[in-house]
Amino acid sequence: MSSHHPAPRRALSALTGLGLAVVLAVTGASATTPAQADSPASATGTRATGPTAPTARESRIVRRAVTFDVVNTNESSVACTSDRGSYTLRGTLVGSRRAVSGADGGGRINVLVHDVGTGGWFWQAPQRAYDYAGALARRGELTLVLDRLGYDGSPLDDGRATCLGAQADMLHQVIQRLYAGNYAFADGRGIAPPHALHVVVHGHAVGAAIAQLEAADHDDVDGLVLMSWSDTNASQRAVQEAGRQTLTCLGGASYASYGETANDFASLLFADAVPSVLRRATALRNAVPCGDVTSLSGLLLASLATTGRIEVPVLLLFGSEDALNRPGSADRQAARFGASPSVTTRTFAGVGSALPLERKAPQVQRTVLRWLDRH
Repeated sequence: MSSHHPAPRRALSALTGLGLAVVLAVTGASATTPAQADSPASATGTRATGPTAPTARESRIVRRAVTFDVVNTNESSVACTSDRGSYTLRGTLVGSRRAVSGADGGGRINVLVHDVGTGGWFWQAPQRAYDYAGALARRGELTLVLDRLGYDGSPLDDGRATCLGAQADMLHQVIQRLYAGNYAFADGRGIAPPHALHVVVHGHAVGAAIAQLEAADHDDVDGLVLMSWSDTNASQRAVQEAGRQTLTCLGGASYASYGETANDFASLLFADAVPSVLRRATALRNAVPCGDVTSLSGLLLASLATTGRIEVPVLLLFGSEDALNRPGSADRQAARFGASPSVTTRTFAGVGSALPLERKAPQVQRTVLRWLDRH
């Protein structure tokens, strides 16, 4: 069982020729500070303001908004800068009424961390079959769906003010507040929110990389569920999209669109989604803070240096038709977790990157729930 207290910051290992080559291939340019900020809406023209969490289909499942006071500081292994300002992150607790209210005392809390370009909505679809957080709740799990800084309920005026190292640092702050019960219900009503005895972090794509880095730097979680992320096996399509976003940010923008068009966004994330799910996702896509875009190189280098020291069980999930990762990513990524006591992999045939929202989402949910039952 891992410790629930922060570990000292670990120094980033020296750059290797292989690591540097991977980074340069992905970004296509070095990170600099853009000269002029744009508003978040300017990157796509129609940036969604963020959905309301879906109404629970069973009365025993409730969803309550919560807030976390954090500092946008970077004490991670990623070499990037942030404004060190104080912010409020918003999230949603999803679970039974007793669990969400804290009446059950402390237990396990699953923290869901979204990718760039998506948001907390990714984990909470209105349709029952694609409601990942709801599926966990119906099996007795308590879940926190988090909006990262710069997304939906956690807005950031200047997208250059944060970076992926700071995103990992703020995730660490959230996890520590969950252990302490040091956060609040957004409506100000009720007793103190539930505290965690154990935390499992679920991440998608770059959200998975953030979760992975936090676990490596701080050793304060009990398991990782990582979807559609590879340290070393990105596809050429991923390289091209990262390069396009980087050029947008280096040109002076504050936010960059994820996919040049809505169709590009859909083709990057989906291979087999029902039309209603696809329409909702493209309508809710978010622009990416440029600080996240220009620190992707640093995140990749930190992942190369730190993944091997993660000492908790890991579940790796991929789709065979993922446009952002090359075939064989599951096995290659599994080999990176040399210190983990247990690494489980599953690749879903015919599925793209957005595993919780593809047609095989119920299979994804069952795979995760079986893994949670064993850990």
